[in-house]
Amino acid sequence: MIEKISEGIRISVLTKYQPEFSNPANSEFMFAYKIYITNNNDFPIQLLSRHWHIFDSIGTHRDIAGDGVVGEQPVIQPGNTYHYTSGCNLNSEMGKMSGTYELINLHNKKEITAIIPAFDLIADFKQN
Repeated sequence: MIEKISEGIRISVLTKYQPEFSNPANSEFMFAYKIYITNNNDFPIQLLSRHWHIFDSIGTHRDIAGDGVVGEQPVIQPGNTYHYTSGCNLNSEMGKMSGTYELINLHNKKEITAIIPAFDLIADFKQN
């Protein structure tokens, strides 16, 4: 598991190659990732948006931004963890993702940027 704490928010990531949704002959590789967002602050936060940087091993780079995650803008109370699962398709068997979440401190309405640590997306057959 990859983890990073920034602004009192711990982001943890697990990844898994999805061979049943991939087609290597057509350069289609699907990965699932599960993210845990833990609020280590003494105030509630709300996740407003995300911004992803996605790279693959053939040099393709994509930036994706949008509101919330998986259709939600969750409120996370102090000491609590929110988690979700999503996916990413690549045109090669290896890649990397990183990014940020924009959140808001619900007590003072100040915006917070939490860093999503870089994590690898690697098809099982490429790992030793």
